[in-house]
Amino acid sequence: MSFSWHVLQSKPHREDFLFSQLEHRQIEVFYPRLRVNPVNPRSRKLIPFFPGYLFVRVDLNATPLSSLMYIPGVNRVVSFDSNPAIVSDEVITGIKHNLERINTTKPEHQEQLAQGDPVLILGGPFEGYQAIFDARIEGSERVRLLIKFLQNQQVRIQVPAKMVKPKKK
Repeated sequence: MSFSWHVLQSKPHREDFLFSQLEHRQIEVFYPRLRVNPVNPRSRKLIPFFPGYLFVRVDLNATPLSSLMYIPGVNRVVSFDSNPAIVSDEVITGIKHNLERINTTKPEHQEQLAQGDPVLILGGPFEGYQAIFDARIEGSERVRLLIKFLQNQQVRIQVPAKMVKPKKK
């Protein structure tokens, strides 16, 4: 048997439903979610880390691709040149590790940040970059930063608040 991780794209806003469908069928599934503190207490406390995508670990020789396509909530199996994309175990482990780190980090320094403060980005594609704090995004645990990019132009980016720390002046 050759089990490997594949990516399923869910129908819009149906990640939770698809997750339950896959679990019901006893298919190994990884559904990465971020823990958030929403403004509305009735809002969801967990949001998808990759909105619209879930990872499944299956043996395509034993579980035909067509059987995955017809699970309620599935939009498509992510493929390249008609071949289902394979995600390595190392990438899945890395995502799990980073997600655990993000979800357990407490942003105690966030209250100290004011517009214009220099910050250091702790994770993601901009890890190690210095930026300028611009604003908190209301209703989410994300912040907007200004980062110097191509030819010293400042570009606005949004990152999880837990991935930012004040830079020592």
